[in-house]
Amino acid sequence: MSIRRRSGAGRGGSTRRPAVLLLLLLSLLAAPSVASAAPPPVPARAATAAAGPAAAARAATAAGPAAATGAVAQARARWGDKRLDEVSFLATHNAFTNYEDARWTSVAQSESIRHQLDNGVRGLSLDTHWYEKSRWLCVISFGSDCYPSDVYLCHGECKTFAGVTYALPRQSFHGSMQTVVDFLAANPTEVVSIFLEDYVSPQQLGNSLGRVRGLDQVLFRPDAWNVRGQGWPRMTDLVASGKRLLIFSDEGDREHLGVMHDKAWTVSNYWSLGDLGDDVSCVTRWADVPLDRQEPGFRRLFMMSHHRNVPTVINAALDNGSKLRDRIDQRCRPAAGGRDPNFVAVDFHRLSDSSGHHPASIVSELNARN
Repeated sequence: MSIRRRSGAGRGGSTRRPAVLLLLLLSLLAAPSVASAAPPPVPARAATAAAGPAAAARAATAAGPAAATGAVAQARARWGDKRLDEVSFLATHNAFTNYEDARWTSVAQSESIRHQLDNGVRGLSLDTHWYEKSRWLCVISFGSDCYPSDVYLCHGECKTFAGVTYALPRQSFHGSMQTVVDFLAANPTEVVSIFLEDYVSPQQLGNSLGRVRGLDQVLFRPDAWNVRGQGWPRMTDLVASGKRLLIFSDEGDREHLGVMHDKAWTVSNYWSLGDLGDDVSCVTRWADVPLDRQEPGFRRLFMMSHHRNVPTVINAALDNGSKLRDRIDQRCRPAAGGRDPNFVAVDFHRLSDSSGHHPASIVSELNARN
């Protein structure tokens, strides 16, 4: 937003100068001297900074109504004092396999990653694979598949079946993450989470993330917030700090990159509804991490997946309405100890049955409950 500067020139500008000078003189006489002015509360600020970004964000938002402006005020109006683990978000399964970002023939979503974000999706599942530059593919594709070695988003091997296990143009991981960071920069009240099915090394992933402009400004690091000891921050704290991007991976050796091991920070149900879509049970994805797991002072985020083995438009339309709503109420909430899912991941998130319920409206209902 640009700031418009008003000029003193123009009609009446010359007649106001004596009055302005008189007011300036009076203000100087009334102002305290430099020696008597109270020093800034440096010790209090230092104590807040030492307590970590969560305390600093709380201090910024607790300074009174005048300080709670802009993005923080919007976040407070939207979320109140809810913590991250007390809200629900719409998520998309295999968000990168869509008709807009590349020429996929087998997709789980219709829209590009950016359009998914624009339309309310706040959780994206992505598959990272390493692609080694292939001169052979470059030649047989007549120059259309001449890509450098890098981390790409593929649904299996990045060289096997064009349109099915990979698509052209190839979707680089850092390019897709740049899309997410750019969205967050343009939408300062939003929080986005990434869930990686990760087939690359920590070094490969780190090199790719290192090329994402602005990532450090928005990346949430749970150790800096002492999440294990103090719990998840409030939504207003995240907005106030700007740390509004969470990245999870199914691999556990990349926490130093700010990428959380999902098995250490979340609970998750087994994803498949089965080929026929009739398996609506809600059982844990990991046998040693039950959905109702309790830990002192800390509550894991709950990722609920709701999609079939093979994504199709027809299946999504059948599954995304009353079946999803009933599964949360009757199966997943009881299995998780009475709590709602924090992420609801589906295929073709804008499709639904004729019940009047769809994934976005169901997530809104969950947030209204809490």
